[in-house]
Amino acid sequence: MATYRQLLAQKEALEAQLAEVRANEVSGVIDQIRTLMEQYGLSIDDIQGKRRRGRPAGSGANKVAKEPLPPKYRDPKTGATWSGRGRTPAWLGKNPNRYLIAKE
Repeated sequence: MATYRQLLAQKEALEAQLAEVRANEVSGVIDQIRTLMEQYGLSIDDIQGKRRRGRPAGSGANKVAKEPLPPKYRDPKTGATWSGRGRTPAWLGKNPNRYLIAKE
């Protein structure tokens, strides 16, 4: 049975052999790809493709800041307000109509 050090040496030799074989195969594949691109007149843009789902790239950077919604409800004791969106505050209770803010 092989020792730990012998197995590590075998592993390193195999990894070196794998790297060498991969490099040789990759260079051949790249040559094939370039040849096919020249034959068919393709560019890198043709190969990359286009985004098909979701928002266009870079759309997140141009977001417009939204103004907060005006409050609909006000707690007379604390002055806390709620716009009617999100989690309902505990102070609103079962009858939210009594906390409605009158429209001006």
